[in-house]
Amino acid sequence: MTIRCRPQLYPETYNQRMNKLQIKGSWNEIKGKLKQQFGNLTDDDLTFTEGKEDELLGRLQKKLGKSREELRGMIEKL
Repeated sequence: MTIRCRPQLYPETYNQRMNKLQIKGSWNEIKGKLKQQFGNLTDDDLTFTEGKEDELLGRLQKKLGKSREELRGMIEKL
């Protein structure tokens, strides 16, 4: 017997899973665009771990010489 997780029965679980998938997909697109725009960025520079946004922004800030606000604005526009 297979038990399926229906969204109406477990809304938080379903929504959390969907958000993680959307973020991962979006981040892969954003990462590609950033690498095109800034050729000196590597995969290591753009590694995103959930909950480690500040660490990512710090790495980008050092590499690109931009403020955190500038970086957030750039990422939101992509």
